[in-house]
Amino acid sequence: MQYRKLNNSELPRLSEEEFKEAKKTPLIIVLDNIRSLNNIGSVFRTADAFLVEKIYLCGITAQPPHKDIHKTALGATETVDWEYEENTIELIEKLKRENITILSIEQAENAVMLDGFIPIKDQKYAVIFGNEVKGVDQKVVNKSDAVIEIPQYGTKHSLNISVSAGVVVWDLFSKLKGFTPK
Repeated sequence: MQYRKLNNSELPRLSEEEFKEAKKTPLIIVLDNIRSLNNIGSVFRTADAFLVEKIYLCGITAQPPHKDIHKTALGATETVDWEYEENTIELIEKLKRENITILSIEQAENAVMLDGFIPIKDQKYAVIFGNEVKGVDQKVVNKSDAVIEIPQYGTKHSLNISVSAGVVVWDLFSKLKGFTPK
């Protein structure tokens, strides 16, 4: 079998308007105290790729417009709904009142491994990614409904936050897509 690389014009892409009108994956991303502007932009692109409902930027996490976010987001800051919320704990409490399940992505005692996590049909989830050095703050972990850990088998036991977001969002999207029409 031979493969021919597709040109950008051949890819089935939504317009910005179609993206905004599209049925979203019942998934919210919370970026808590992310330092790297490139990581923030990369997460926006991942959110766009998998029709994530919204991104919350918390604490010291920078906000668009910013040239370094734009450099990696490639316009996804214009399609993905986002909001700044200074206090992550207050945001969690607000999301819980809206019946959204809070999942911290962290290495912790009693964490559920990502490959073993089974989402509940018709449940909306917020996944929290923490600071590049300190991870998700313990106070945030304490407020979470569950902690999800990405299984890792090498020597480092850490992934870049944008890589973690890509792994988690893809995994949850693939599990939830049976619940969400295209």
